[in-house]
Amino acid sequence: MKNSKEYSGKIQQLYRTLTRKYPKVLPVSHEDVLDAVVYGMICAELPEQAADAAMKRFREYFVDWNELRVSRTEEVIEVLGKDTPASRNIASTIMKVLGGIFNEYHKVSLEGLKKIGKRPAKQALDKIDGISRFVVDYCMLTSLQGHAVPLTDKMVEYLKNNDLAGPEATEQEIGGFLAKQISAKKGYEFYALLRHESESSVSTKAKRVKATAKKKPKTTTRTTTKTKKRAKK
Repeated sequence: MKNSKEYSGKIQQLYRTLTRKYPKVLPVSHEDVLDAVVYGMICAELPEQAADAAMKRFREYFVDWNELRVSRTEEVIEVLGKDTPASRNIASTIMKVLGGIFNEYHKVSLEGLKKIGKRPAKQALDKIDGISRFVVDYCMLTSLQGHAVPLTDKMVEYLKNNDLAGPEATEQEIGGFLAKQISAKKGYEFYALLRHESESSVSTKAKRVKATAKKKPKTTTRTTTKTKKRAKK
């Protein structure tokens, strides 16, 4: 990423600020690699609390991830709760990725990735049809003990809007840069804190826009009335 030295100090300062601002982060670890992939596909689109609830519903509704693979898209959307652009994206991504895993390994499992080393495992994940960089990085971080900082669209936007990353930098460039600034041991904590901050920032901004819209005076009716009076004269 261009001007990485300039942003390095800012990222370290951000990390210190966020550790003071938010409660201590509890590490998350998925024993099953496929659990991490499925959860990653959900939380790429939904806030973590909503993703947790959706994952719980998936576990209660489907016998296993293979049953999820062969389910109808409409059924997956229904389990997610609402028919929204986010839920449709999640459903279509899940169908594509689980189908890609089955086509590659002839079963819906990724446990074999634990035996081949981190780099080969990441390369194997990258080859899966339909899988995103976020899901790959999330899986590496929470299930395969890899060094990665997963980035949602909101996290990338937050970093750019706050001059913490280059405006032209790609998700891949920013993720690689952050992995060099944050140690593997602190990777999940930084990811969780940055995600929380980015989602809180978007929520606060939306509330401000809504409040501003309510305060705007309604001048349309008055103008129309005056125009009518003049027309009568």
